[in-house]
Amino acid sequence: MKKYIPKWLFPSKTIPITPWRSNHYWKTKPSTFLILILGLWLFGTGEAFLLTAGEGISPWTVFAQGISVQTGLSIGWTTFITGVAVLALWFPLKIKPGLGTVLNIIIISLSLEIMMKILPHPKENVWQILQILAGIAIVGLGSGFYLTCHMGAGPRDGLMTRLHYLTGLPVGRVRLFIEVTVLTIGWILGGTVGLGTVLFGVLIGYSVATWLKIVGKLTKI
Repeated sequence: MKKYIPKWLFPSKTIPITPWRSNHYWKTKPSTFLILILGLWLFGTGEAFLLTAGEGISPWTVFAQGISVQTGLSIGWTTFITGVAVLALWFPLKIKPGLGTVLNIIIISLSLEIMMKILPHPKENVWQILQILAGIAIVGLGSGFYLTCHMGAGPRDGLMTRLHYLTGLPVGRVRLFIEVTVLTIGWILGGTVGLGTVLFGVLIGYSVATWLKIVGKLTKI
């Protein structure tokens, strides 16, 4: 089966070096800045696809949605507030943010807020599943652009990485613990957990890795 699939479609095991890669977390060139913004906007758009499908969302968005249900604030605002709160945890843990960290909070929240009002809210299961899969693919594409800019981890990824170093636990276990915790709290608060949540958990890693491979190959053409 593998011999019929182009090698560049196999998931990447590393983050490729691209022409727009920054060598500094706070200094950047116009092309890097634009690709960073594009990647983060696509990430938020993908999350909006999942949310408007109505069949479950990613763990952190379940958390933000739960807070939205309890406070009456829009999910864009609760996503922003959650990002700022997680970023605040960086300082006692001595994690250094970058421009990408700050823009991650702002752009993803803004994209989610705007795109939710534009995207359809399907009622039929087939269209809901297709919208979920599209959302996962778009989040992966956005990550492919955002991660290759090398301008600082997002608040959640930075927290996960630092806890990994502090505890010595495998990064996968740390991520699982964090995401199960926020998912549970979000669900208790009223966030939507469903098929989309499961599919996101199963497919997002493959989606990100595949788009990283594609982005890396396209920059060498």
